[in-house]
Formats: sequence, structure tokens, C-alpha cells
Amino acid sequence: MANSILTPSIITKEALRILHAQSNFLTKINRQYDSRFAVNGAKIGTNLDVRLPNKFTVRTGSTYSAQDMVERKVSLPVATIKGVDCTITDTELTMSLNDFSEQFLKPAMNQLASDIEYNAMLSMYKSVPNAVGTVSTQIDYKKFQQAGQRLTENLAPSSDRTFLLNPSSRVEFSDAVKGLFQSSSNIEDQYREGVVGRTGGFDVFENTMIPVHTTGTYGGTPLTNGATQGSTGASNAYVATSSIITDGWTSGGTSLKAGDIVTFAGCYDVHPETKVSTGVLKKFVIVSDVSDTTGAITMTVSPAVIAGGAYQNCSNRIADNSAITVLGTSATAYGQNLAFHKDAFTFVSADLDIPKGVDMAARERFGNISMRFVRWFDGDSGQWKSRFDILHGMAALYPELACRLVHQL
Repeated sequence: MANSILTPSIITKEALRILHAQSNFLTKINRQYDSRFAVNGAKIGTNLDVRLPNKFTVRTGSTYSAQDMVERKVSLPVATIKGVDCTITDTELTMSLNDFSEQFLKPAMNQLASDIEYNAMLSMYKSVPNAVGTVSTQIDYKKFQQAGQRLTENLAPSSDRTFLLNPSSRVEFSDAVKGLFQSSSNIEDQYREGVVGRTGGFDVFENTMIPVHTTGTYGGTPLTNGATQGSTGASNAYVATSSIITDGWTSGGTSLKAGDIVTFAGCYDVHPETKVSTGVLKKFVIVSDVSDTTGAITMTVSPAVIAGGAYQNCSNRIADNSAITVLGTSATAYGQNLAFHKDAFTFVSADLDIPKGVDMAARERFGNISMRFVRWFDGDSGQWKSRFDILHGMAALYPELACRLVHQL
């Protein structure tokens, strides 16, 4: 049977299918598509607003007690275009779809998926303050379950949970669970690339894109410098981050990194609904790199310190001279594994414009990811030039619904 010419729509759909097949992070998180751009197309820098559910306080008794309703949203800039460029001739368009996919689309989409996934994970893991494990040792089944415990304590639904293991942790984890009961389907899945199986309430995958985190350089006896730092949460006020003034670091030798996890003595985690202290120190993550010159640092942490109201997340504001502990050893590389519920993170894509006056162009959407394909003739080089583009943004919606399992390399 003669091959028919591949249309731009067919090419784009097949490219998107391959892109999805190569990713086990992007396909497991919340993927949103903004239909506002389905007609005219989006531009770099366009902001997409992702609204989050409101929270309320509960009164006791029958007397009406008005409260402020604070609407939260994440303003997510669609600021990144990722793409792959290649030459596709008329002759190549007469190949069968399978041959064309193997020769052109699969290698191109593999590279594109790897690049997008790595950058997504590089950004997202740094937003997660929750961490379990003894940093000096590798993963075992108890630490694996402790990550699930943290998600449950933060009210993550039991469904749609994923655990991504770096290659060294995948080996350790497989060894740790080899003596446990495994269903026949899980054993079969061990032979699929990247799939460890389902256990402990998680779909477990191996992922080579999880970055290594190297802690900042620090020393001294760091303490907070200033009383009652953080928000009282009055009027249900919500803030995303807090600036904490500190001192006591080694002068001129301290440089904390985005993604470093810290605790403050006397500031404890609370149950998300009852607001009762758990007795466990609240973990915060450093939002951006910061260095000192005199042993003093003002660090920006997430989540914000909120000690009251509907959005209360810790037992109290941070007191003066509270001891600060950084997770891990100074200037040390740690492997990262990531457990998360689907809604912890979001990846948002929007439609790009379809240009006029080109040989062929198409825009398709699959799994809420929009891709554009364009081909045109370059008279200067005498070549058919083609490009695949994805315009996207990403953000941590509910980082509390994720947990890092950290280990020293």
C-alpha cells in the first residue's frame, strides 16, 4: 500500500504522544491548559492565574462571627518556550508514520522531554520543605513509608501519589523490598523501563532527572535576631513567604542555597485543620540564595511563618535567639527522591500563534500540553526547516503535598 503524505496535524499529535511516553514526572503532576489562548495564541510573559481553595476558621456557639474571606491564587508566568528544530523534506513526509516517528520524532521528543522534565524538577524540588530520612544513609522501606506519612499528615488524598527514585535509591529500594509480598502485576512491571511498581500507596518510578542538591556553606552558631518574626494571621491574612533576620553565622563564610531546609527551635508544625501542634519542628525551605558579610543573614523561607487564622501552619511566631538548624552538612551533595500527590505541582501550557505564509503548520493538544509544529522553506540555505514548540510555565501549588527523601551520596 502506498504511503500517504503525513499532515502537520498527524506529525504534531505523534510528537505529543511520544513526549508523554518519555516523562514520568510531567505526566504525574497537575497539567493545566488555558483555553483563553486557543484562538489568538499566547505570548511569552503572559500570566496564568491558578486559583487555590479558600480556608476558614470555625466558630463555637450560635453567635454570628464574621470573618474575612481571603482568595488565594498563584500567578504563573508562561515565560518559557522549549523546542526542537530540524529539517524535514517532502520525501521524508512520504514515509510511513512508524518510520518517520522512529527516525525523526522519537529522538527529537526524547531530548525535548528530558530537557523540560529536568528543568521542572530542578525548580520544583527546591520548593519542598518536607523531608524524611537520615541524610547519612540510603533509602529503606521505613523511610519510604515515612514520606507517605508526611503526605497524609498534610491531608494529601490517598490516590494519585507518585514516588520518583534516583537510580542509586532505586537499587537500594529494590533490594529492601525484595523479600516482601509482590503482586504478579508488580513483578511484571519491574521489567518495564523506569517502572518499579506500586507499593506503599505510591506508583514508584525510577527517574534519572532528579537533581542532586548541594547544601550551602555555613558554620557558627546561627540564631534568629528579633522577637516574634512571622505573621499573626490576623483577619485570615495569607502570605507565601517570610523574611527571617538571623545572626551568629561564620562571618564572611556563609552562603545558603535555594532548596536548603531549615528549622527554628520552638516553632512546631500544626495539624492543617485543627491547628494543634504536632510536637515536630516545622521545616522551611530557603527560597533564594543568600550570603553574609558579617555573620548576619536575612533569609526568605517558604512556607511563610503564619501563627494564627485560617492559614495557620505553625505553633507560634519565631522567638528571638531561636537556634537554627540546616538539614545536612555544610557544602555536601545529597541525592534527592521525591514523593508527591498530583496537585503538589502544576505544569501549564498555552497555545502559540499559528504563523501565516508558511508551508505547513499545526497546533495540537494532548494531555493538556499544547504543541505547535511549523515547516517553511529557507531560500538562503535551500532547506526545509521545521520546528516544534511548547510554551509553558510551572509552579508548586501545594508543596506541602510533597516530601523529599534525602541521602548522602
